[in-house]
Amino acid sequence: MSELQGIYLNTNKPLRNKFGVREKTLLSIALFVFLLGSIMIMGSLISADDISINLTNKNLEPSLNHLFGTDWVGRDMFYRTIKGLSLSMKVGFLASFISGTIALTLGVIGATLGKTVDNIITWIIDLILSVPHALIVILISISVGGGFKGIVLGVSLTHWPSLTRVIRAEIMQIRESDYVKISKKFGKSNLYIAIEHIIPHIIPQLLIGIVLIFPHAVLHEASITFLGFGLPPHEPAIGIILSESMKYLNSGRWWLVFFPGLSLVMVSLMVDNIGKQVNKLINPKTAYK
Repeated sequence: MSELQGIYLNTNKPLRNKFGVREKTLLSIALFVFLLGSIMIMGSLISADDISINLTNKNLEPSLNHLFGTDWVGRDMFYRTIKGLSLSMKVGFLASFISGTIALTLGVIGATLGKTVDNIITWIIDLILSVPHALIVILISISVGGGFKGIVLGVSLTHWPSLTRVIRAEIMQIRESDYVKISKKFGKSNLYIAIEHIIPHIIPQLLIGIVLIFPHAVLHEASITFLGFGLPPHEPAIGIILSESMKYLNSGRWWLVFFPGLSLVMVSLMVDNIGKQVNKLINPKTAYK
């Protein structure tokens, strides 16, 4: 009997170890990407009729018919929240991609084109970091006419400095490696070295940085819109929903703020978790810390 138990345990041991840290990490990434993708798809499928005014259903508490309740003019808060999250995520995706492109470009230029160029880029980074993001976003958004384009440009042009510093530091280390020095001795240009030797090595850090910029971009978009400087009032953005709903908290309509605010925090945490899980795949040592 003991021999049979030993055989059973030995044959099942690989099955228990098969689902390890890497598999759990990939599963976590896939799950959160699926959830975020579902929100984006649902938001794009919600029509104007789904969030239209219906005075016969105003101020309804959460129920099976209206999961997040309805607002003061009878609009379904679940549909408005999903639509607002989808809009905020579009801003986050565009802003993080643009910020990542700026960070990559300036990081490579600063680390490869000499000390003068590097000092200028470093000065610009310090200048932007010394001014509150919200103020710069508001000024840029207003200067380009506001709206979706204004908020995307405003958020994009304020979230690249920190990632640029990381990329620049990484390139400084790569630049001192033997294969880069050998390429220079063979007469290769800075452009060739950047494309062939530097950029391929910093792609993982760039991807992680872009993912981690996303939740900050979403939260900044929501905060600026909440203050009335972002998207126009007719857009069902999360910031606008929260700003309008604050007026009705004193009357006990807690669901108007609770569900949109919780949804925004959950989306930000999911994206932040994706960034951490991707970092685990690239740097396996961090999985055991």
